[in-house]
Amino acid sequence: MSGVDGRRPAGRARPGRVAGVALAVVVGGGLAGCTPPPTPAEGPTPVPSASAAPASAAGARVVPGAVAEVASGLVMPWGLAFLPDGTALVSSRSTGEVLHVRGDGTPARVVGTVPGVEVSAEGGLLGIAVSPGFADDRTLYAYVSSAPTNRVVALRVGEDLRSLSLERVVLDGIQTADRHHGGRVVVGPDGHLWIGTGDAFEPENAATPDSLNGKVLRIATDGSVPADNPSGTPVYSTGHRNVQGIAFGPDGTAYASELGHRTWDEVNVLRPGVDYGWPASEGTVGGHGELPLVTLHPDDASPSGVAYARGSLWTAALGGQRLWQVPVDGPRVTGDPVAWLAGEHGRLRTVEVAPDGSLWVVTSNTDGATWGGTEPRPGDDRILRVELVES
Repeated sequence: MSGVDGRRPAGRARPGRVAGVALAVVVGGGLAGCTPPPTPAEGPTPVPSASAAPASAAGARVVPGAVAEVASGLVMPWGLAFLPDGTALVSSRSTGEVLHVRGDGTPARVVGTVPGVEVSAEGGLLGIAVSPGFADDRTLYAYVSSAPTNRVVALRVGEDLRSLSLERVVLDGIQTADRHHGGRVVVGPDGHLWIGTGDAFEPENAATPDSLNGKVLRIATDGSVPADNPSGTPVYSTGHRNVQGIAFGPDGTAYASELGHRTWDEVNVLRPGVDYGWPASEGTVGGHGELPLVTLHPDDASPSGVAYARGSLWTAALGGQRLWQVPVDGPRVTGDPVAWLAGEHGRLRTVEVAPDGSLWVVTSNTDGATWGGTEPRPGDDRILRVELVES
C-alpha cells in the first residue's frame, strides 16, 4: 500500500503544471457534470463521496447503477479474468488457489492450486489473464510472487474446471520482496502479455534499465520479446513505483494505475520507452519523467485494478475504499474524476468489464485492513456486479 515507507521530501512541480491541492488533479480540462440517476428499484445507487472532488465528469453519460453481490466468502481475492462462457476465474493471494465463479449465486469452487507461491505482506498469487484462445489451449497466465524471483507462468486449466497444472514459466527474474510486487498481468489487444511490476521496495530499481522492477513489461505469450519493444528487452516503460492496474481503450490506448508514495497516486497513459519519473518524481511533484494523466491523493485512492468501459476508466481504490471514474477519450481526460461506492464495501482491489458490459469489482478486506469502522471479516471478501447506466 502507499504511504507505508515514509514520506519522500517534496520536490518542485514540473514545468507547465501546478501541483494539485484538491483530492484529484486532472491533466486536461473538465466540463460540467451530470446528475446521477434516481435509485434503481432493483438495488442501491452509489453516491459520490462527500469528501471527493467536485463530481463534474465532463462527457460522462454513463454512471454506476445497481450493485449486486455475485460471490462471497472469498479469501484474499486478487485477480479476476472472464472465460469465454461469461463465468470467471479468480486468484486467491494467500492460498495460491484459482477459483471458478459462475456469477449465478453458486458458491465459488476451487479449480486448483498454483505451485511455488510465496506469500508475503503483499505477495502471493496475484494477477491472472485468460488466453484469447482459451477454448482451444485452456491456458491461464498468472503473476506469482515466488522465490528466488517473481515470475509469470502459463497454467493449463482442465476441461471440467477442476484441475490446474503448470505448463511453463513465461518470464522470471522479477526481483521479489515483502511489498511492491506490482502483480497485474493482462493480454493486450496486440495479443501480448502486459505486466505491471513494483520496485520491490528499492526505489532505484525503477530507474535501473536492466531491472525488471518498477516497470511495465510487454512480452509475447511464449515469453519472447516483441520486435517492436523499445529496448529489445521485456521493458516497455520505466520509472514506475508499483503498477497494479493495466487496461486498454477501444483505440488501443494503454493505461496504468500506480500506487504512489504519500503525495500522489497516478493514472498514466503508457508509451513505449517513456520514463514515468519514479523515484525522482511523484505525480506532479519533481522535475523528471512523463506527467501522469491523472493524480489522486493516496488517502483517497491507493489504486489497484483499472478497467475501461463506455468512455471512462474505472479504478479500484484500496485505501480510498471507493471506485473512481475517470472520463477519457484516448490519451486525453475529458472530465474530473468522480468517486463512487465510497466506504460502502471497504477496500476495492480489482475491477473488470464483464461480457454483459457490467463491472465486476473485487473487494480486499481480509488481509488485515479495516473498513467502515468495523473489523475485517476473514474469509468473506466479495465480488460485486456494478451495472452501468445512462445518466
